[in-house]
Amino acid sequence: MIFLYGPLRHLPLAETLLAEALPGAQEAVLPGYALLQSEGYPALQPDPQAAVEGLLLEPGPAALARLEAYLEGLDLSPAQAVLRLPDGSEREAALWSRPPSGPGAQPFSRAQWLADDAPRALREAAELAGHAPPLEPALQRRQAVMRSGRAEAGLRAARETAPATCRLSPPAGAFALGHAEPLTGGFFKYDRMVAAHRRFDGGREEGLLREVFVGVDAALVLPWDRARDRVLLVEQFRTGPARRGDPNPWCLEPVAGIVDPGEEPAEAARREALEEARLTLTGLELMFHSYASPGNSTDHYYCYLGHADLPDDDSYSGGLAEEAEDLRLHVLPLDEAVALIGTGEINVTPTIAMLLWLQRHRDTAAG
Repeated sequence: MIFLYGPLRHLPLAETLLAEALPGAQEAVLPGYALLQSEGYPALQPDPQAAVEGLLLEPGPAALARLEAYLEGLDLSPAQAVLRLPDGSEREAALWSRPPSGPGAQPFSRAQWLADDAPRALREAAELAGHAPPLEPALQRRQAVMRSGRAEAGLRAARETAPATCRLSPPAGAFALGHAEPLTGGFFKYDRMVAAHRRFDGGREEGLLREVFVGVDAALVLPWDRARDRVLLVEQFRTGPARRGDPNPWCLEPVAGIVDPGEEPAEAARREALEEARLTLTGLELMFHSYASPGNSTDHYYCYLGHADLPDDDSYSGGLAEEAEDLRLHVLPLDEAVALIGTGEINVTPTIAMLLWLQRHRDTAAG
């Protein structure tokens, strides 16, 4: 028997993670412990006056193996404990735990977790359960930030408005997605899917095999010095053009980076400007947000104009050494940068779109 407490006490989360229905799960209590907030997963703290509520269940072998890998990936250790059931009887079961990370930890609030974190946790659990081969604990830890970022990207997409003055305003059931194969990949994910959607002639397309590159949302910033009408561009080696066979895979781009879990896109934009270009922005203005390649990728870019006092140097180095960033930063007049679009030297679509946006709006851009 297994005792699940904290977030995994939420039955939909446990069933999603284990990829198995758990109709036999029953309520149980672990006496003599309190549940405290802790990094990664709530911690059990001995407390003779407290008790921790949870679920007692008996998963099948495949579900148990998945659960053990997940809990080991959170650095939890197995132990045996005696539980109290609602009828007053006792039952011994296995649980996974670790001590609190430090003094002053606050009690774990299930209500707060359900309100703030459950939707993201359910998406993360679905990714883990759908992965093949199943991820070893070390890989689960290594991919945790990106997994959480993908979950938050999906929630962010669901919250945003979807204007439809020209395009279709889809009714309920206008499209559906399923998995043709288990999820694969590392830092990014590859999803082979079966799609169905409504046709413009009123019919329905079924059984479409589609392959999707699953990334995370990113924040892009074009730093601009209004007083001198100069912009900053980042030059770096890119494997995409190199893999395609481009003889010059060094690209000119905006400052850019992923939106970290728990971060808003605007916060990511300011952080990346400081990390990549050592710029503290004096203002930030959303240009637009858009999909980079909607036919085969989830990548969604939040593109900002960053107001800044740019350095006098025409070029200087930037980036974080710990992230192996080898960046050369160029400061040049806006019109000169736009001219590089025509020569083909700027060949990255977000850079082109953001420069043209600024060229159009520079007289009215907020400072």
